[in-house]
Amino acid sequence: MIKGITLVRAVPSSDVFDQLSSLLSALGFEPGKGWDDSTGRGSAFLAPMGNLELVTGRAPAVPETLIEVTQLDHVHAAVQRWMAAHLRSEDAAARLSPVAETHWNSRLFTVQLSADAKDTIGFWQSENPLHGQHPAVEGDLSAVGMKFAIVTTRWNTVITDRLLQGSIDCLTRSGAKMADIQIVRVPGAWEVPNAARTLAESKKFDAIVTLGCLLRGETAHYEAIYNEVARGIGQSQQDTGVPHAFGVLTCETLEQALDRAGLKAGNKGFEAASAAIEMVSIQRKLKVAE
Repeated sequence: MIKGITLVRAVPSSDVFDQLSSLLSALGFEPGKGWDDSTGRGSAFLAPMGNLELVTGRAPAVPETLIEVTQLDHVHAAVQRWMAAHLRSEDAAARLSPVAETHWNSRLFTVQLSADAKDTIGFWQSENPLHGQHPAVEGDLSAVGMKFAIVTTRWNTVITDRLLQGSIDCLTRSGAKMADIQIVRVPGAWEVPNAARTLAESKKFDAIVTLGCLLRGETAHYEAIYNEVARGIGQSQQDTGVPHAFGVLTCETLEQALDRAGLKAGNKGFEAASAAIEMVSIQRKLKVAE
């Protein structure tokens, strides 16, 4: 089995060797095992992905050494700073090219470390947002035809009502009908897992959204309640196979809870409902793939 690829490149002088090693180290390459003896020196620089490209029929349009990066403009600025510190200003300006578009849907810039063109390195970034990503099954955010149950609490309704409104907003915006959304109110967070499990076991719903709010300052057994609520909701999901979205807030203060219920940090009820939609979609896709 092929494990990796190593390209060994000779450089013309110790000065170029030191410059190249310094530049690659400054850019964050992981150092590999090097060597230094009476015959010369070697340095290894490790990257998470390797590639070997063969060309025939015409000369390659890119330097022999190509380094793929993210955030190409930031890398260009980092290389520019390094060159300003290690080369004369007139040399640095001549040897560093600007970032330019290529004909292969990418952007590229080059660095020439000596008068020899072979000592040119290219840095590039693909303009394809899916480039290099592994194929994966992902959920869609359409709730059309899905049925949901929302379990919320009467305790801390100043918070949970905001979470509930956020959940309903997300579901209906995503295509769910109000007739397909069952809302269940329980006394407090402690009772949420029991109601969620009953709803899940009925097999009438594609997903359960659980909402609640626990404030540390209101109860001395805050951790004990939270741990059991989280465990109960998780256990219900595992046992029934019905996705349960977790929207139970655990906050130090009422102000923190208000922030997470729509004031400053988004609405966690909306986010929980969004996760529920996506998990239903993923489940359906996985079952079709079987």
